[in-house]
Amino acid sequence: MKVGIDAHIHLEKYEPAEQEQMLRDCSRAGVSGMIAVSMDLASAKRTSALAKQHPTLVFPAYGYHPEQAVPTPHEQEQLVAWIREHAAEMVAVGEVGLPYYLRQEMEEKGKAFVLEPYIELLDTFIRLAKELDKPIVLHAVYDDAAIACDMLEKHRVNRAHFHWYKGPVETTERMIRNGYYISLTPDVLYEPDIQELASLYPLSQLMVETDGPWPFEGPFAGKMTHPAMIADVVAKLAELKGLANEQIAERVYANTCAFYRIKE
Repeated sequence: MKVGIDAHIHLEKYEPAEQEQMLRDCSRAGVSGMIAVSMDLASAKRTSALAKQHPTLVFPAYGYHPEQAVPTPHEQEQLVAWIREHAAEMVAVGEVGLPYYLRQEMEEKGKAFVLEPYIELLDTFIRLAKELDKPIVLHAVYDDAAIACDMLEKHRVNRAHFHWYKGPVETTERMIRNGYYISLTPDVLYEPDIQELASLYPLSQLMVETDGPWPFEGPFAGKMTHPAMIADVVAKLAELKGLANEQIAERVYANTCAFYRIKE
């Protein structure tokens, strides 16, 4: 059974042998491709190289992950210029967003944290996505999700994918109204909060992902995160929605292709 596209994976962070093995495994596992996101300029260049080597399986997105120090002005200029130069080959701007976990870590250590530079950086990427007519892949969870919604609404950007989203019901409902997409990871098999989210969110706005190489717990403990795990996410989503696996797989695959403008 075709289980669809892994809608969010850091493919360039795997070892080369692991990358090649996963790419060989895709057909057998029913995985039609993966949205390969980037962390910074060097990461984007590695992702671009992988996409050129495997153009029917690897669909690249270029951005700057927020859970790290903000880039210098020169680094930011270099990255934005490079993204503009490579816009035709990418399916999205991403991964970008706000540093919820970094901020929590710093505050727990009693250190001051200034969020404004991250908001300014995200604003730059939202404007860039609009300029290039590309969707945006967001890392924005809990309280940060509402800030991201404010910014998307300000710029009238609707093609937003909140990956591995967690947040309050009022923000979730706002995202649904705005037509934003979310993607579910393998933790939907063992996290009650994520199961509630999956039940609430419309199937028409859902995708599935692994966020590999991030490791998972429950039945995946000790295993390397692999795109094939989206089959387990599809199966759990089918259970939660009360539909057949094939129906869920077909729908989330169609959702991902439509959102990222990938030919089915």
